[in-house]
Amino acid sequence: MNETLLMIAAFIGGAVLGVLFFGGLWLTVKKAVTAKVPALWLVGSFVLRTGVTLLGFYFIGGKDWQSLVLCLLGFIVARQLIIRTTKSWDAKHLSLKNENSYGA
Repeated sequence: MNETLLMIAAFIGGAVLGVLFFGGLWLTVKKAVTAKVPALWLVGSFVLRTGVTLLGFYFIGGKDWQSLVLCLLGFIVARQLIIRTTKSWDAKHLSLKNENSYGA
């Protein structure tokens, strides 16, 4: 039972890392479009996101290979979730923006 809980925690930890990584990437790209120095945003975000993700994988998956695989699986699931969420969010805000520009 204890091992099952650790495996579930590894999956959830991977999902949290995925949300932080890919959500941070989405926010960085949105910010870099309007930033005065977009390269600073992109490089700084890359270093921070990658560092946090690698440390998370090291601590979560360092025990055994099953934890590492479940952490990676949670990371991939979070990627799919972020892609779906941001795609619908961007489409919704783009349609609202178009409606406002045509209505004026």
